[in-house]
Amino acid sequence: MRRRWLVIAVILTVAQGCDNVTWGGTDVRLQGPPPRDSVNPAPVEIVGVAPETPLPELPAGPILLAGTRSGATATLAVVGEVQFDAVADFPNEQQIPGYRDHFSSELLAPGTEFILFSEGVRVGRLVAESTGVDERFCVARPTVTGTVELVPSAANATRFLALSAAQAKERAYEGHRSLSHDYDQRVASLRLAGEVIPRVGAPWPPSVLDIRADIQAFQLQGADGSAIAASFAYLDRLQVGAAPAAAYSLFVIGEMGDRDYESSYVWYRPAGTEGKGAPRFFDHLDLNGDGEAEILLDVFGRDSRWFASLARRGGTWTTAFQDSCGQSNPSP
Repeated sequence: MRRRWLVIAVILTVAQGCDNVTWGGTDVRLQGPPPRDSVNPAPVEIVGVAPETPLPELPAGPILLAGTRSGATATLAVVGEVQFDAVADFPNEQQIPGYRDHFSSELLAPGTEFILFSEGVRVGRLVAESTGVDERFCVARPTVTGTVELVPSAANATRFLALSAAQAKERAYEGHRSLSHDYDQRVASLRLAGEVIPRVGAPWPPSVLDIRADIQAFQLQGADGSAIAASFAYLDRLQVGAAPAAAYSLFVIGEMGDRDYESSYVWYRPAGTEGKGAPRFFDHLDLNGDGEAEILLDVFGRDSRWFASLARRGGTWTTAFQDSCGQSNPSP
């Protein structure tokens, strides 16, 4: 359809020498624009609206997670950012408000892929399906849950360490072998504890065997034989809960020497002076890809639990990281 335009002619009669225009009985005065300063609007303050808070900065390095599997699904909790052979503290909400939620939405979002490790080797992957928060730790930690995909040799593995696929996808698969402690290793763990107890000045228990709460066998990369990690709890248990002042926790790592297992790391913590802190071996992994494995510990305190990690420096195992909540907290 052809558009039709209606044109209306308007005739203005302008008197010579005058700035006034007469139009339909209305007096219109023509004058110059106002000064520039008078047209700049004053800033408007919006009452009740707070300025936008910048989002907290996220770590740029690899993120270590740890967790367990139940059936085909695993839930992994964030340990922290890998920094060389250690792990950085995960901040709490009082330190950086909003950090945890921002971390989850950006780094753990559904669809994010994580590489799973067990016994120090790559065994599969997990694709995030949901996120959550684990408040059993002294610093509430973000979690990610998803279905696991494992190589056949790791079908029975239930405990995993994980790194995001963006940082670990190039790591090669290796043969996975689940180790079980044997009689000689169990005997060796008792002997090692018996040597350490008088050395650290701890009370001698009625039975060293009765206070052994956990023992695990593992094999580090490049090692000829397996190692053992054993936890002992005197007047206490390897779980979150109160402990009497006379209680203590003892953790030893034994590695095969020339003839027998030799102590290569000792953790001794008396509850009366340092507070409860009972560690258990979780797993080991070369965190930074330098060919040397690190060990992650799961530590149980009076009111909550936390993580610690060990690294071999100068040929000796040392505590490379421990959550700040693992600081001394004497039992009453």
